[in-house]
Amino acid sequence: MDAVTAVQLSKTYGTVEAVKHLNLQIPQGGVFGLLGTDGAGKTTVVRLLSGLTKPSSGTCSILGVSPAENPVGVHQRCGVMVDSAKPYAHMTGEQNLVFFAEAAGLREKDASRRASELMKELELWDARDLPVHRYSTGMLQKLSLARALVHYPSVLLLDEPTSGLDYESAKAVNALVSRYAERSDTTVLLCTRQLYYAQHVCTDFGILREGELIASGDFQTLCETAGCRVHAEFRLKDGDTLEQFKLDETTASSLRQRGSWWRMELRDEDEMPGLLRGMIEQGHEVLEARLVQPTLEEVYQVYAGRSQKEEKQNDAV
Repeated sequence: MDAVTAVQLSKTYGTVEAVKHLNLQIPQGGVFGLLGTDGAGKTTVVRLLSGLTKPSSGTCSILGVSPAENPVGVHQRCGVMVDSAKPYAHMTGEQNLVFFAEAAGLREKDASRRASELMKELELWDARDLPVHRYSTGMLQKLSLARALVHYPSVLLLDEPTSGLDYESAKAVNALVSRYAERSDTTVLLCTRQLYYAQHVCTDFGILREGELIASGDFQTLCETAGCRVHAEFRLKDGDTLEQFKLDETTASSLRQRGSWWRMELRDEDEMPGLLRGMIEQGHEVLEARLVQPTLEEVYQVYAGRSQKEEKQNDAV
């Protein structure tokens, strides 16, 4: 059974299509990164999957349970972090966590222990007795994450968990999410604009643009489909040039220079040793050499650019 499924899932607000015919199959275990800018539809997807809003058409489920038909069953299995799910302002941070833990079925003693554990991990312990209305934006964000985690959910739905946090707070949140994601019995759907972080923590990805899933797959699959390949970079002695170096047509067409650095696209990183040997044999003084792997940022920009180009072409027809 998949952890998360969506079949032709759509949500319309008036004339705005927030999510358009979304199809998803996320297996149990691992971290699925749902990427997109503000307005791409990430928050709406989380709200649909968690039962906070009902679809206009299509279906979705969490571990086989429909959030539209059985939201209580979904919340027993699922932890949700969205900006609209606020803690109770008149209660302390610790009281909030204990309350939500007990509501999820934990015994009083276990709920208290779990609340203490999470508040210490997220550096909220010193503020445990403060009413939530006195919490800063960053503290509220961390408390919301703790609330999502408090009942040991099998599926975790996170919508921009580090939004509004300073660097140190974001680092603490990311570290906790990463540790939680390492558990083989847990599935995480992480909605984020932090592409560098997503590349290092996520096992699979989906790219949303204006409510539409324009690409999905693991990083290698996305790289291949986007045409993003590994590059070789060489720093040569000042005045040296690779313009006359013997290269195949494809590699030669990708040759670029920036100062004393030369960059070229490779079909495979196994080409690197041969290139380096050839340069040295032809008398080039190679001061530094390195392989540069494609990044999720590069892949994302390719897909976003393709989508915009296709949209313009369709408008012109």
